[in-house]
Order: sequence, then C-alpha cells, then structure tokens
Amino acid sequence: MRKMLTRRTVLSGLAISLTLPAFRAGAAPIDAGTEFKLVDGSDADQSAKLAAALNRAASQGRLLLLPAGTFTVADIAIPGGVHMIGVPGRTILMTPGDKRLAHLSKADGVLIEGITLAAKSQQIATGVNGLLEIEASTAITFRQCDFRNAAGNSLAADGSAVTIEDCVFDGATAAAIHSQNGLGLMIRGNRISNCGNAGIRIWRDDDGPDGTIITGNRIDKIDWRDGGNGQNGNGVSIYNADGVVVSDNVISSCAFSAIRVNAGKDTQIHGNTCLQSGEVAIFSEFAFSGSVIADNIVDGAATGISITNLDKGGHLATCTGNIVRNIAPSSATNPDTRPVGIYAEAETVVANNTIENVPGVGIAVGTGPYVRDVTVAGNMLSQVQTGIAVSVVSDAPAGPVTISGNTIGAGAQRGIVGMRWDVMASDDLVRDARKYPNTSIANNTIG
Repeated sequence: MRKMLTRRTVLSGLAISLTLPAFRAGAAPIDAGTEFKLVDGSDADQSAKLAAALNRAASQGRLLLLPAGTFTVADIAIPGGVHMIGVPGRTILMTPGDKRLAHLSKADGVLIEGITLAAKSQQIATGVNGLLEIEASTAITFRQCDFRNAAGNSLAADGSAVTIEDCVFDGATAAAIHSQNGLGLMIRGNRISNCGNAGIRIWRDDDGPDGTIITGNRIDKIDWRDGGNGQNGNGVSIYNADGVVVSDNVISSCAFSAIRVNAGKDTQIHGNTCLQSGEVAIFSEFAFSGSVIADNIVDGAATGISITNLDKGGHLATCTGNIVRNIAPSSATNPDTRPVGIYAEAETVVANNTIENVPGVGIAVGTGPYVRDVTVAGNMLSQVQTGIAVSVVSDAPAGPVTISGNTIGAGAQRGIVGMRWDVMASDDLVRDARKYPNTSIANNTIG
C-alpha cells in the first residue's frame, strides 16, 4: 500500500533534517578506512589521517564512515559541518597519553554517531579538562557513543549548545558531562556510571539563563574523589544555572546528592527515582529561587529533600507529591546531616507527600530564626520518630507557618513539636500553639 504523505510526516522530516549538518545531495560517503588507510590496532599515531578525513568530509559536505577497529589518535580538531558514523561498540578512538582525544572550537552542525572515545591510561592522561572538549559551538550532537576511562571529564563543553543522547559514560575521574556557561543542552537517555566526582554538571561562571534539559538518564556510582561538603559526589549538579529541567531520571549510589541545585532559579525536578544517596537526595540550597520538586521517589538517604538557606536568599519552592522513605540515621560523607524526610525554610509549600521510615523528623520547618512563610498540608507520615518539627525561636521572622490536614501515623513518639534550635520548646505544638502566634495548626490527624 502506498504511504500517504501528510502534513505531520512532512513537518517531522523537516524537523529531523534541521538537526543534521548540511550535505551535498548525491555525494558518496567517504570511507576513512579505505581512502585514508586507518590501521586497526596500530600503536602508531593516526591523528593526521583522521584529521585529513574530517576536513575533506566537512569541505565536501560528505558523510564520513569510520570502520570497526581501534585507532590511536590525540587532540583531533573536529571541524563544523561533519557527520561521522562508526560501528557502535566496535569503532574505538583511543588517546594514549596526556592529551585530550578531540576538540571542537567555534564549530557548528556536527553529528557523531556510534563511536567509542577512550583514554588508554588515566594515570598518564593528567591535566586534561575533557576527553572531548567543546568551545563556543552550536548544534553539536552525539548519539550512541561511548566515553570511557577519561582523566578529568568525559565531555567538557563551554559556551556551547550540545545534544547528548543514548550514550554510555563510564569511568571519568571528574564528571561524565560538564557544561560551563551552556546554551541549553539536551541530555537524554544516557547511561552514566563510575565517575570520580559527578555525573552531570551544569555550571555557570555567573548566574543566568541556561535552559538545559536532563531527562531519561541512568546515573549510578558517583564518588567524591576531590572531597568537600557537597560540591562533589552528586548525580546531577546545577550551579548558577537558571531554567534547568531534571526529569524522569534514575539516579543511584551517589556519595552526596542525586540532584543538587545551588543558586539556580526556576528549576524543575520531577519524576526522578533517587536511590541510596549518601547525604541529601534532592537539595535546593543557597541563593536558589523558584524550585519545583514534584513526584519524585527518594528511597535511601541521610535526608530526603532539603529546601534551605534563607540566610543566603534561598526561597520560593513547591515540594509536592513525592515519596520519601528509608532515611538513614546518619551520613557517612557529611556527619552534620540529620535524619529528616523533608526540610523547608522560606516561601515553600510542602504538600501531599508520603514519608515513611525516618529515625528522626518526618518534616522539619526551619531552624533557629531561619523560617518564613511555609505551608505544610496534606502529607502522610508513617514510621517516623517525630512527625513535624517547627522552629519557634523568639527572634524568628514574622512570616506564618501553617500546618494543616496532615496525617501522622501510629508509632510516632511525637506528633507536632516546636524547636528552639536543637532544644525542644514544645512537645505538643497543637496544645501550645497559642504561645507561638506565627504558627497556625489545624485539622491534623495524629495516630
């Protein structure tokens, strides 16, 4: 049967074509193995051969085909307008020493598919920012590529727009993907594991719009090789970057956080599964504002979700529909972390979350004077030591705290309490609410 040509198929084809480099109609592909004599398994440097093949493909608008095999190269300059395809899992570009494997600078319209990029030895490949480095480039796409054994970052981009999809990242000593001053990356469907300091970093020199989308990735086993108290050890790390979306990822076994937002504005974190985090699973901290944290699963962490740092301007968030369970008594990476399900400080709604098995406080509102305009409503808490704890120090700001319609299941030692720093001021804030006029408590069920 003849296929009908519809407006939808035309527009779909147009959208796909706009994402690819421009190629000359009818031009035959370039076979780099045959035409440029790439030699499989040779220890000889084949950088000049590959560079010549890339430049010809770019200048002639022709597809570049790389054969299966392992080819030794270093510091290859990839020009704009290249579409390079290898045999997935079998075309390997290997850098032997202390140089990056390849870089792109002011290159636009590059598509690289089915190629493994690897460092032969991390020990001698020191002082390298990225196995592959990108600078001031746009419309760069990597698809079904493998990045392995990088000293530093597997892929480091600065001031660039990059799409990274269906790729594997394994064994970077720093981060799998590091973007500085990005122009809106699309990072989707990748598998990231065994990284020294981070899975994905979206950082900026100064705060400003970024717009990166991170979705559908699997991130596992992230260490904190370079130490610190949170700058390392995170599955997804966002710093000074606004308008970032982190959705539908599975993130497990991170030394610190599965997702950490530091001074990011208008961040959306939704639909993620965060397993076995070493510190706070989802963290919105310092000068953040406008964080949406919704419909995530947190299973295993020292604190489930923390929305904090009113003292640094951190404010304005919604925390809704999350499941938080199996909180650890302490953190092996940060001994200051307390066993809390959800923590919030300023201009924040904490609503309709389900919290289970916390050997501490299910929901904590503020600490000392750092609490302002928080609503805690419609949450279900079970197997918690203390249901809800609210800071009630006398010098707290005047913003109200409203606690209503929550259910604290049987087994809790305490229901709703008031805290002066680490000292319990009231073991029953329902009874003592009149003593604290900024606290409104109504219609809660305490089993």
